[in-house]
Amino acid sequence: MSAAGSRVPLPVGPDAAAPSRAGEREAGWECAEIGEFAARVPPQPPVPIWWRWLPRWLQPGPLWDSRNDVVAKLLGDPTDAIRTAWLRRMDDGPQDPARNLRTRVVDRFADREQISVALLGDPGEGDASQYVVPPVLERVAGDTDLAVVVSDVIYPAGGVAEYENRLHRPYTGYPGPIYGLPGNHDWYDDLTGFMATFCGQAPDDGPPRVPGPGPAAKRWLRARLWRRAPRGTAADVERMRARWRGAPGQQATQPGPYCAIDAGPVRLVLIDTGLHGGIDADQADWLREVSHSDDRPKILLTGKPLLTYAAPQPCPVRDPRPGGPRSVEEIVTDPRAHYIAAIGGDDHAYQRYPLALDDGRTLLCLVAGGSGAFLSATHTIPNLDDVPVAVTEDEFRCYPLRGDSLAYFSRRYDRILGLGLGRLVLSPGEASALVARRLHMDPPRAARVEPGVWARRIEPALFRLPSRGSAPGHNLMSVLFDGDAPPLFKSFLRLDATADEVVISAWSATGCLEHERHPACEDRMRARRGADGRWTWTSETPGRATP
Repeated sequence: MSAAGSRVPLPVGPDAAAPSRAGEREAGWECAEIGEFAARVPPQPPVPIWWRWLPRWLQPGPLWDSRNDVVAKLLGDPTDAIRTAWLRRMDDGPQDPARNLRTRVVDRFADREQISVALLGDPGEGDASQYVVPPVLERVAGDTDLAVVVSDVIYPAGGVAEYENRLHRPYTGYPGPIYGLPGNHDWYDDLTGFMATFCGQAPDDGPPRVPGPGPAAKRWLRARLWRRAPRGTAADVERMRARWRGAPGQQATQPGPYCAIDAGPVRLVLIDTGLHGGIDADQADWLREVSHSDDRPKILLTGKPLLTYAAPQPCPVRDPRPGGPRSVEEIVTDPRAHYIAAIGGDDHAYQRYPLALDDGRTLLCLVAGGSGAFLSATHTIPNLDDVPVAVTEDEFRCYPLRGDSLAYFSRRYDRILGLGLGRLVLSPGEASALVARRLHMDPPRAARVEPGVWARRIEPALFRLPSRGSAPGHNLMSVLFDGDAPPLFKSFLRLDATADEVVISAWSATGCLEHERHPACEDRMRARRGADGRWTWTSETPGRATP
């Protein structure tokens, strides 16, 4: 290991590919050969013949299994009470000296002078769009000390058995331990599969039974509509682990669905935002304590990003105590907490926002949910210079590029609205030019394309199709026609840190064989500690500087 304060070494060799902003081929639009990932994809579960015309996400079974989200909105959300009961069950069980249940801190890596971490956001599709990432992960992050799954380990709904093809199997080639934080989909089985897989809780007795909030009538109805955890046993968990990730170095157990990991010179803080975002007062008190009790730089990992689609998401504290914090943002932006970055999943793309705080510091806010689930649109993100957020357009980055996103979704809309005739399809060059014109900026690629008359005519119609916030309308189209062919526009992060430097790199996975063999770094940010102890972020994005 290098001495503290040394420059962070980075896994970028001479064979690294150029990023997508270099050209359409680099983005994966001209894919000559499908990657070897295709041979890793497991057989998909059989579907009754009368539902085969529907995409998997919209078939009756997955929709019904995901009903807890709607039930909780209508009849009250019991997840805070269930989490509290899970933690009480853990605290009353056998104690493991490797994980402090009182502080919920993992100190396995605390004595490292430098650390490397792979971060996988929202991976758990279990199909080609997830399996496209592991070959690139193994090439550029196979030497990392640990990995963390940031939100939604499982899609579309949790269950012990679901973790085989969505966690154990895809990452069998990753040699380090994997930790995780739950997203809303992991809560659809009352967190049973997550607690069994990550926290060592035997699922044999099922999740805790708690009444939850609300009047008696709503509790009664909720109990009858609520999806219960599919049956699973500790033997099932051990069998899956032994088959796919049985090496001693791959094993990890964490002290709860929210916890901190002392990763050498940095502290990673993982929070659980439940079904609908936000945390309860108990978790808020823990978050403030674990943030203020240690002076090393901290990185928040959360199921819901603090800033996404150019809009702040402060992550509220439900029923805050008098004098207590009212949002996660309030804790993270407090200079006494020493946060330098906040990384969240849930939206299935990469977005970078170096947020300028009132006291002159910069909090790097990243959206990193692109490691497997269906793609979220990025072309709906406005020009950052036109919105009231303390980030400029020059500082912003996203993957896929906005033009590539519009080209990708134009194909989705063509399939459902244009009968697949190609009348709604925009080429990547046309889409890039049209987005640049709409947002009053230069296209990111040197090669310019002048959109044709028909492309200029259909572009307003494509932008008028449903999209807001995290683009649910466009996400619906991606669910309807979730692609498993290149370019897939998946991504993950690699974090490297010493005492004086932290580097976060975003790596892409297109599904093309050439990009498996020569992966591309789409974005990189480097933070350095100054003589006054303050951290300063600078961009090292490969290729052209224009977003």
